[in-house]
Amino acid sequence: MFTQKSQLDVLTSVADGIAALFFPSVEVVIHDVATRKVAYIANNLSKRKPGDDAGLEELQGSDLAPVTGPYEKLNWDGKKMRSVSVATGSGNDPGYLLCINLSTAIFEEARNALELFLSVTRLQPQPEQLFRDDWQENINTFLHHWIRQRNTSLNALNRREKKELVIALHEEGAFRARNAAEYIASVLSLGRTTIYKYLREIRGE
Repeated sequence: MFTQKSQLDVLTSVADGIAALFFPSVEVVIHDVATRKVAYIANNLSKRKPGDDAGLEELQGSDLAPVTGPYEKLNWDGKKMRSVSVATGSGNDPGYLLCINLSTAIFEEARNALELFLSVTRLQPQPEQLFRDDWQENINTFLHHWIRQRNTSLNALNRREKKELVIALHEEGAFRARNAAEYIASVLSLGRTTIYKYLREIRGE
C-alpha cells in the first residue's frame, strides 16, 4: 500500500508524463479529496494553483466512481475542455482525484479551417469550354468510378484487376488520346510495355 505521500508522488509523476505526452493541449490536476484542495497541476491551463479550493465540498469519498467521464467543461477563456476524473481512494482513505483536462480548442479550430477550406458552397461548376476535351479528367472519372464499384482502392489493385481495368478503359475509348497509354501506365504503376501488350491482346494483334 502507498503511504499518503508516496501515492501523491506517484500521481505527480503520472500527471507530468501525461502532460508531457500531450503537450500543449492537456492539463492534469490532482485534487486532495480529504482537504478539498488542489494538490498539484501539470501544464496549467486553468489558471489554478496548488492550495486552491478544489470545488469538492459536496462530494463524499464514497460518491467517487473509479473513472468519471469524459465530460465537457468550460475553461476560463471560454474554450471547451473534455475531462476524465480518476479516483484513487479506497475504503476509509479518500485518496486523490486525478483529473485529465483536454483542451479541444486546437481541434475545433482545425475542423473549422478544414470545413471552410473544403466548403462546396465556394465551388463553381467546371467550365465546359475548358474541360469538354480533358481526356485525363475523363480517364480519372471513369477509373475511380470503376474502382468504387468494386469496393477497392487504386493501391489495392492486383495485376489481374489492373488488366481488367485497362480492358474497361479501352472499351470506353480512353486510349484514343495521344498520350493516354503513358498516362494510364503511370496511374496504374505499370510499365508502358505492359500497357501496350494488353492493348495488342485486346486488338488480337
